[in-house]
Amino acid sequence: MSTEYSNLAVDFCGIKSPNPFWLASAPPTDKAYNVIRAFEAGWGGVVWKTLGEDPPAVNVSSRYSAIYGKNREVIGFNNIELITDRSLDINLREITAVKEAWPDRAIVVSLMLPCEEHYWADILPKVEATGADGIELNFGCPHGMPERGMGAAVGQVPEYVGMVTAWCKKHSRLPVIVKLTPNITDIRHPARAAKSGGADAVSLINTINSITSIDLERMVALPTVGSASTHGGYCGTAVKPIALNMVAEIARDPETRGLPISGIGGINNWRDAAEFIALGAGCVQVCTAAMLHGFRIVEEMKDGLSRWMETQGYRTIEEFRGRAVPNTTDWKYLDMNFKTIAHISQADCIGCGKCHVACEDTSHQAVARLVDEATGKRTYEVIDSECVGCNLCEITCPVQGCITMVPQQTGKAYMNWTQDPRNPRAEQVPTAA
Repeated sequence: MSTEYSNLAVDFCGIKSPNPFWLASAPPTDKAYNVIRAFEAGWGGVVWKTLGEDPPAVNVSSRYSAIYGKNREVIGFNNIELITDRSLDINLREITAVKEAWPDRAIVVSLMLPCEEHYWADILPKVEATGADGIELNFGCPHGMPERGMGAAVGQVPEYVGMVTAWCKKHSRLPVIVKLTPNITDIRHPARAAKSGGADAVSLINTINSITSIDLERMVALPTVGSASTHGGYCGTAVKPIALNMVAEIARDPETRGLPISGIGGINNWRDAAEFIALGAGCVQVCTAAMLHGFRIVEEMKDGLSRWMETQGYRTIEEFRGRAVPNTTDWKYLDMNFKTIAHISQADCIGCGKCHVACEDTSHQAVARLVDEATGKRTYEVIDSECVGCNLCEITCPVQGCITMVPQQTGKAYMNWTQDPRNPRAEQVPTAA
């Protein structure tokens, strides 16, 4: 059995688990064999792969594609897989057995059914009888299921989100977590609808509509099924910034503030998890990283998060959950009088000139290239008066820490866009919202 950490225990909308690391509803949680291996590795909970009505869905072959970085590192993952293709009876029996054997771990059952109340009224007592800790409503699957009036077809209509959530609260005593689709203009609307329907929590994000690449010889997208393909759901490292933003939008929205959030999207390590928690998530769900590296990655996640918490003086997850939310605001409330400029450490600079090229060609011509006539050695220095503090040179520099952004004393008081006298619609708001 793996090591547990007392400071990582969470109570997420009444669902307790020894740590905040759950496996998301996906292939890794499709059967008892996988889930048992996950619990043996140390995962705090799982969301069982989405159940539906019988007969079960039929999946196609192939199903996955990817976007690669250097050394074939997978930075984006695409799938066209549907919900479980195993019978409802088999899934329910396995959930019952696993929960009996692992009573301290969280087991949440993901569900997707047509938008008719009797389907939900029929399945919910069966799920409750397994001893599962909660249900997650899959309103986010972007392929296959929307064509059948389910998945993202529901999640994109707030009225449907609220309606189905209310049915589930009516027919079940279990906590109801609503999984939201990112394939929508404003994530706050379905989140508000979920809350109005009585949801105990929301989880996000589900996968993003995507086509990762085209086989230019065969002229067909990947993954290919015979001689055709379709859009799929994008996940992995590449979607983390989108997920963080949507989590923050819900966490700071006055209408959904306080609604528990399960964070999903590009979580690969303890730091990713800590960032989601800092923006309000009470637990996190992982899929792609486990599929690429196996279940044992959770040990590093738990150990890293626990050690970091100790260095920061946090005794529990709750002590830092949401701490970054008050510092996340609308652009119009940012301080227009704050100024920072770049500084290049000559001791660390390797003379590659990438900062100069980036700034000279595409930015503000604020990095000077100096050449020693005697030696021919090139050095690079920031022209303070021209630097606008955009961070481009820091981002392009291959040496971490060589270029830093240094705040400047301007002697000017805080002023945001709403207070700018040049703004004809100035609100005269005294502080950041």
